[in-house]
Amino acid sequence: MKDNKKVIYWLFTGCILIFIMVIVGGITRLTHSGLSMSDYKLVTGTIPPLNEQEWTETFEHYKQFPEYQKKNFHFTLEEFKDIYFWEWLHRVLGRLIGLVFIIPFLYFLITKQLTKPTIKKAILLLFLGGFQGFLGWYMVKSGLVDMPDVSHYRLAAHLITAFLTFAYTLWVALDLIYPYRSSINKSFRNLLRVGMLVLIIQIIWGAFVAGLDAGLIHNFWPLMAEGKLIHETVWIEQEPLIMNFIEGKSGVQFVHRYMAYVVVAVILYIWYRSRKLAPEHRHPKVINTLLVLLVFQFILGVFTLLLQVPVWLGVAHQMGAFFLLAGMTYTLHRFTK
Repeated sequence: MKDNKKVIYWLFTGCILIFIMVIVGGITRLTHSGLSMSDYKLVTGTIPPLNEQEWTETFEHYKQFPEYQKKNFHFTLEEFKDIYFWEWLHRVLGRLIGLVFIIPFLYFLITKQLTKPTIKKAILLLFLGGFQGFLGWYMVKSGLVDMPDVSHYRLAAHLITAFLTFAYTLWVALDLIYPYRSSINKSFRNLLRVGMLVLIIQIIWGAFVAGLDAGLIHNFWPLMAEGKLIHETVWIEQEPLIMNFIEGKSGVQFVHRYMAYVVVAVILYIWYRSRKLAPEHRHPKVINTLLVLLVFQFILGVFTLLLQVPVWLGVAHQMGAFFLLAGMTYTLHRFTK
């Protein structure tokens, strides 16, 4: 039997591993560990330093790059080991995900357990995984030249590719669970597509906030400062004006802060519209779950801002975005199939 339960379990395993990968990636970012490994070795890079001499050599290599020279020049070897661990774990997980996707895929392919549509989707997943690995290397490279900070554009590309890879993996698994197309409300499906697009834009700007450390300023809510709905720095950090909202810390936080209200409004409208659908089209549990995920994510965002992004809360907020995207993906699929 083609596209059997084994294939579904394989895809869900990939989803879980990508989720873990995103969590570790968030910790890596928030602990400023991402530049601790300044080289890329596909095979030997999976083995960390095993003795004091190897650790010393690795630390000396780290000292040749801007992060140590300009920011962490006070680091001891033990402090270096702490940040090295998270980046090493992040990379090892990336390699593990690659193996978990490639080896079962080849097995299913050789044993003819995949239909042609699933083969095409799996090949796209493999491409996305490889591209994600490339973006990780490309991102780290940007922080090894002059300034010890990675490009927030490359960080956003790296993060959103991980999220989209997860979403598509989940979608392919759902295609196998719910293979039959029933009558659908196209207007409502298109509304869900708008919701998905708005959420993806919000996640991209969340990555901009992370890359620029823009969550460490304007730690007020609901106002950006005492008595100010919009802080004046939103308009004056960069030239031309549009760059304030892409590269300026205040402007980027402004977009992410107020785009959250747009996400809330769209999902609330989705919930409202769903109640007017015909009974066979409603899926109330799916919509209600999406609404609960939205509320939790919004609350996490507010407290992450007010408390100036402690590591645990920053990671929780990123996890919340992940669950919300999963919820939106599942909802869109249920109203499409």
